[in-house]
Amino acid sequence: MVVPQGSLGTWETSSIVGNMFPLLVVLSIIVLWAGITLEDAEELLEQYGILAVMVPTMVDMGGNLGAILSSRLSSRLHLGTTEFDPRDRVLWANVAAVLALAATIFTALAVGAYLLGAFLGIGLPLTTLLIISLISGMSVAVIAVVFSFAATYASYRLGVDPDDTTIPIVTNVVDVFGMVIFIGVSALVLGF
Repeated sequence: MVVPQGSLGTWETSSIVGNMFPLLVVLSIIVLWAGITLEDAEELLEQYGILAVMVPTMVDMGGNLGAILSSRLSSRLHLGTTEFDPRDRVLWANVAAVLALAATIFTALAVGAYLLGAFLGIGLPLTTLLIISLISGMSVAVIAVVFSFAATYASYRLGVDPDDTTIPIVTNVVDVFGMVIFIGVSALVLGF
């Protein structure tokens, strides 16, 4: 599919601000949910301090994975090389790369948290940290993939440049889901 020149919005400041301001207001309200979830999990995080160390990386990496895929999809749209066809092998290769990266990052997070916890004397068993990190992380990665595709496709269909919208949408939504999933999986695994 060849994308016609100018069909994905303009580079005018007023157009970008007009598209982004309402979106950022809505996304700011959504992100409040992550803060409320974190506050509700205060007792869990105080009892298992190493989980509090994992929270920023867990949330940040999920958003970063979504941003990577969103950027790749947006670039392919601008180049006219994507069709959002389920048979497109390049799309599936991008998804596989993001999921492989997620598995690597969240395994490293668990190992790093284990080593830090052992050093500080606040640790949990490595298997517990791996279960929490990989279940949470891979779930967040799948959500990042879904929202990357949805935000990019919706932006394109609405005639808005995906470069302006996808990364804020995906990172904010994935941050919220990342927090909720991480706290939920941690509580479930630890029987809290």
